Amino acid sequence: MSLHGWPVEGDEDKKMLMEQVSAFASEVVAPKAKHHDETGEFPASHVKQMAEMGLMGMMVSEEFGGAGLDAVAYAMCMEEISAACASTGVIMSVNNSLVCWPIDEFGTSDQKKKWLTPLARGEKLGCFALSEPSAGSDPGGLKTVATKVDGGYKIRGTKNFITNGKEADTAIVFASTDPTKGHKGVTAFLVDTKSKGFSVSKLEDKLGITASSTAQLFLDDVFVPADAKLGEDGQGLKIALATLDGGRIGIAAQALGIGRCALEAAKKFASDREQFGAPISKLQAIQFHVADMATRMQSARLLVWNAARLKDSGVRFSKEAAMAKLAASEAAMWVATKAIQVHGGYGYTKEYVVERNFRDAKITEIYEGTSEIQRIVIAAQEFAELKG
Repeated sequence: MSLHGWPVEGDEDKKMLMEQVSAFASEVVAPKAKHHDETGEFPASHVKQMAEMGLMGMMVSEEFGGAGLDAVAYAMCMEEISAACASTGVIMSVNNSLVCWPIDEFGTSDQKKKWLTPLARGEKLGCFALSEPSAGSDPGGLKTVATKVDGGYKIRGTKNFITNGKEADTAIVFASTDPTKGHKGVTAFLVDTKSKGFSVSKLEDKLGITASSTAQLFLDDVFVPADAKLGEDGQGLKIALATLDGGRIGIAAQALGIGRCALEAAKKFASDREQFGAPISKLQAIQFHVADMATRMQSARLLVWNAARLKDSGVRFSKEAAMAKLAASEAAMWVATKAIQVHGGYGYTKEYVVERNFRDAKITEIYEGTSEIQRIVIAAQEFAELKG
């Protein structure tokens, strides 16, 4: 480990990247985070700058507009950006993990040239349209239907809680091409959000990550050409679940950033705040809080890096990604809560960042698979290994 705990010893290129991202996050993103949180304004200039730095398609090869980096570098960069602004972090995460990756993994060469390249370059922004009003943790129960017509398909249905939904140029939409087959009849499509019949029907007013849009999307017989089908008929759920494995690494890294911000804020406040004639950092109760916060964060960080390392090695990492997301999201929520406690009454006010950390942390326990779903995934594989 080296600077900020990054595992970049001996890799000067990666070290330089991390230093650049850290400086960008602290000097450019963080000073505007409060403004974006209070106004809900989309951080367009930050997204543009991240694109210029190669952060919007980090794991995509240079051939298709990406940076050609690995998942470990992606996780570290996600933590840096999210420590500055969780909204900006999730915008980056969705474009990388949930949009670029499945096109890169399952798309044809022509699809990569047409759809992936502008997304990886950050010229366009993507969203992942899986969840529906009646199908959240159960993606096999979706109701959106894609009907075959001359030259392609017409898609009709509603998608719910879609991150980047308002600003996205491209949506990966999951729809049933054969409702009689249940989850085996789900297919994935690449959809231009400017298509006739595609609309944002609702924007959620949320507790946290307010500068990142969460939208309900309505597709009213949206025509999608046959060459925009991602993968094969009936392969949609397989694509979705494989994509979510990688997405969980991104959200786990986002949670690390949120928790780290809260921990650093708590340490600074405790060092500056005096009671009974000395900084409260001298009080054992505060020291114990900080020790526990730091331990939980570092434990979660190592799980995130391990899942990313396994992803890079090409082996199955579903369980490890679930562990990383479970540990990091629950650590972030716990650490943010303790950080408010360290701040006392000040922590309950919007003057201090820990209030925002608390609100932002909660969603990491919910989206891209709730903590309950992560536990189901982990337990299922643990018992499967026992049988094996």
